[in-house]
Amino acid sequence: MTATEETPTPQSRATAAFAPRKITAAFAPRKITASLRHRNYRLYFFGQLISVIGTWMQTVAQSFLVLELTHSGTQLGLTTAARFLPVLLFGPAGGLFADRRDKRRVLLITQTSAGLIAAVFAAATATHEIRLWTVYLLAITLGFVNVFDNPARQAFISEMVPADDLANAVTLNSVAMNMARVFGAALGGVLAALGLALCFGLNAVSFGAVLLSLVAMRTADLYPARRVPKKPGQIRAGLRYVRSTPGLLVPLVMIAVIGTLAWEFQVSLPLMATRVFGGGAAAYGIMASTMGVGAVAGGLVSAAKARPSGRALCLAAIGWGIAILLAAVAPNMPLELVTMLFVGYGSITFNSMAKTVLQLNAAPEMRGRVMALWGLAWLGSTPIGGTIVGWVAQEAGARWSLVLGGLPTLACGLLALPVLLVIDRRRAAAARVAAVPAAVLSGRVSGERREYDDRTQVMPGRVVKDPAAGNQP
Repeated sequence: MTATEETPTPQSRATAAFAPRKITAAFAPRKITASLRHRNYRLYFFGQLISVIGTWMQTVAQSFLVLELTHSGTQLGLTTAARFLPVLLFGPAGGLFADRRDKRRVLLITQTSAGLIAAVFAAATATHEIRLWTVYLLAITLGFVNVFDNPARQAFISEMVPADDLANAVTLNSVAMNMARVFGAALGGVLAALGLALCFGLNAVSFGAVLLSLVAMRTADLYPARRVPKKPGQIRAGLRYVRSTPGLLVPLVMIAVIGTLAWEFQVSLPLMATRVFGGGAAAYGIMASTMGVGAVAGGLVSAAKARPSGRALCLAAIGWGIAILLAAVAPNMPLELVTMLFVGYGSITFNSMAKTVLQLNAAPEMRGRVMALWGLAWLGSTPIGGTIVGWVAQEAGARWSLVLGGLPTLACGLLALPVLLVIDRRRAAAARVAAVPAAVLSGRVSGERREYDDRTQVMPGRVVKDPAAGNQP
């Protein structure tokens, strides 16, 4: 040991804990792909990317199939709602099922089932046997698959990466979904003009990618959550847990309102494309793809940021609401596409932040049930929201279907901001207290204690003698 080196003492370590620290930037581009270092997540990411491209192709095809059969915006909203009705009715039960089971095995079953439903869609459309009641039946069947698939898929992300990379993994998963929207909607718009059955058939094939990714995973590299033993009243226990946790309850209320009225673009955009701008499937594909480009950009920015706060979630809602309202009043297609970039950016930012906040604030054994409530609020609300948005578009005009989403989104962000700011401050204060060494709390660090400012944690030059230390220098 040299003369300039000193042996660290408990007192020096305690004092160092409160020394001014270098502040790192919240945005770190190198962290954008941090979770892709893990092989299992990397397989899942690319498998989902391919599969959801097919799903968006089917979404475009189904929308125009319903318009071709009925020429009704109300029917378009109802058939979209049918897909999510089972999630609304049975979502919490699906979350409990995910908490009790091996999530990877659940996904193998649900993804296979969804692929078979897409194949039936393709066969019925190709043979011209498809009817409106068939669309309703297949949509509801897919909804029952999603009751179990959605919470298992969302909760499984936390089992593929360590806790430090969870926020990045959740955001990158949202990026994959929106990259798929870019390519899926564009391909769907082009292929729908060639034949709707082709879109359904390619979606059925695309499920093979995610199934292969699940089979190829190394189980030894997973971080499985403890499975919840079967007991009565566990769904109610999950609801009580969320109700008693403001950091979960407030974001879920925001997600429910916004998911009901704003996240209905599969209803509003086809109607905007056809009735406002005089286009068809190709015009809708361009609008959805442009929105997806904005979403990918927003996702990459979100993936490079630190853990989101309640304040950031509210600001994302405010910005997204403004963007949707601008899209509602855009006078022509070029300006509409510009606003779609910001609508997409806001959608991924709000959605990824909301999911990340829920995943990080939920206890591991409750994560399946919490994410089932996310699915209930975000997706299960579609039977209500899709019907309302479709009816408003039919009666008042397609532009009002976007106004109906933009205003509540803006209001949610403004109303929740003061509440979540208080929660953020309490969480930050609790974290500071937890970081204080016992020696500092007792006020006996070398007979001295420092007074710390709440904002900077340290007030240089303010040294107060500890009365217990007597007159020591």
